[in-house]
Amino acid sequence: MAKIAELFAPKDMTVGKPWKRIVEFSIPMLIGNVAQQLYSTVDAIIVGRYVGDYALAAVGSAIPILFFLLVLFVAIAMGAGIMVSQYFGAKDREKLSRTIGVCITLTAIASAIIMAISPFIIKPLLVLINTPKTILDWSTTYLLILLVGNWGSSYFNMLSGILRGLGDSLSALAFLLFSTALNVVLDIWFVVSFKLGVAGVALATVISQLISAVLCLIKLKRMNDVFDMNFEMLKPSKEYVMQIIKLGIPSGLTQAILSLAMVTVQSLTNSFGELVIAANMMVMRVDGFAMMPNFTFGITMTTYAGQNVGARKLDRVEEGTRQGLVIAVGVSTVITIILLLFGKHLMVIFTQTADLVNLGMRFLRILAVGYIAMAVTQVLSGVMRGAGDTVTPMWISLITTFFLRVPLAYGLAYITRSPSYPNGRPESIFFSLVLAWVFGALINIYFYKKGAWKEKALFGGFSQEQA
Repeated sequence: MAKIAELFAPKDMTVGKPWKRIVEFSIPMLIGNVAQQLYSTVDAIIVGRYVGDYALAAVGSAIPILFFLLVLFVAIAMGAGIMVSQYFGAKDREKLSRTIGVCITLTAIASAIIMAISPFIIKPLLVLINTPKTILDWSTTYLLILLVGNWGSSYFNMLSGILRGLGDSLSALAFLLFSTALNVVLDIWFVVSFKLGVAGVALATVISQLISAVLCLIKLKRMNDVFDMNFEMLKPSKEYVMQIIKLGIPSGLTQAILSLAMVTVQSLTNSFGELVIAANMMVMRVDGFAMMPNFTFGITMTTYAGQNVGARKLDRVEEGTRQGLVIAVGVSTVITIILLLFGKHLMVIFTQTADLVNLGMRFLRILAVGYIAMAVTQVLSGVMRGAGDTVTPMWISLITTFFLRVPLAYGLAYITRSPSYPNGRPESIFFSLVLAWVFGALINIYFYKKGAWKEKALFGGFSQEQA
C-alpha cells in the first residue's frame, strides 16, 4: 500500500537522472492527454456515425471559437503551474498554499464571466467566420452548452495543472481516465438512445468534466502534508493575483493568438464547403493525438524547469533540456512514420464516405511532416516558461501563427484559384501550418541558446555559479 500511495504523491524532479524523471512524469501525463483528447474525438466519431457528416462539420466549425473564449483559463492555469512548480521546488509551503488558493478563486470568477457573456456572442461569432447556414444552429447549440457549463472543464484543467506542478501526474491521469470512460458512456446514451445529436455530446462532456474537477479537488484537499487549503488561502491576495497575471497573461495571449488564428483560418476553411470542413475536423482529431506527445513533453519540461529553477539548479535544467529534446524528437519521428503508413485507417473511424476519407488523408500527409519541428518548439518553450519567461514564447507564437501562418494560408489559397477550385486549393491550410511550425522551431532554438530565460525566475534570476 505504501508503494501505491507513493505513486500518487508529489514528485521531486530536482533529484535523480533528468531523463528518468522526465519519462516518469511524462508517461502518465501522456496517457492522460490521450484520454482527454478522447473527449472530443469520441464526440466526433459518434456524431459522424450516428448523426451525419454535416453534424461532424458543425462540431468542427465550433471548436476554434471554443478555444478562443477559454483563454482566461489558459492564463490562470499556466501562471499557477509555474508558481506551483517553483514554490514546490523551493519547499515554500506558505507561498505554495496561497498560490493554489488564489487560483481556485480566480477560476471561479473567470467561469462566471464566460457563463454570462457566451449566450450573447456565440451565434454572431459563428456568422462572422462564415459558418454555413446548414450547420449554424447545430454549432450554436454545441458551443452554448459547453460554455454555459464551463465550470467543470475550467476547474478540471486548472486543478490537474496544479497536481502536475506538484509532480503528481498520476492522480490527474486516474481522474481523467474515469471521466473519459464516463464521457463515452454518456455520449452513447445521449446520442444513440435519446437522439439528442450534438447537444448530447456537449452535455456528456460537461457532466464528465465536472466529476473530474470534483475528484481533483478532493485529492488536493488531502495533500495537507504539502500545502494548506482553507478559506484563508482562497482570499484573492493582490500580490499573488498580480504574479499569476504576470506569468499567465503571456501564455493566455499566446492561446488567444493561436485561437484567433484558428478562427481566421476556419473562416477560410468554411469557404471551401461542408466536405472540407468535415475533413478538416477529422484531421484535427487525428492531429490532436499525434501532437499529444509534443504537448506532454512541453508541459513536462515546464514542471521540470520550474522545480529546478526553484531549487537553483540551472545546470540540471540544461542537462534535462538536452535529454528531453532527444526523447521528444524520437517519439515524434515514430508518430510521423505511423501516420504516413496507416493514416487512412484512422480516417475511416469517423466516416464511411470515401471522398471524405481520401480528402482527409491528403491533408494528413501534409501535416505529418511538421511534428518533429513541433517537438523542438514544445520542449524549448516549455523550459523557458518553467523558468518564468512566458513572454518570449508568446512573441514567437504571435510571429509564427498570426503574422506567418494566416497570411500564408490566404496567400496560398489565392494563388491556387482555378475553375475547379474557385476559392483556392484547401491544402493551403495545411501547407501554411507546417511552414509556420518549422519556422517556429528555428526561432525557439535561437532564443533558448541566447539564454535570457535564465534571468526570469521568480527568485530574481541566478547565474551558473549559483546553480
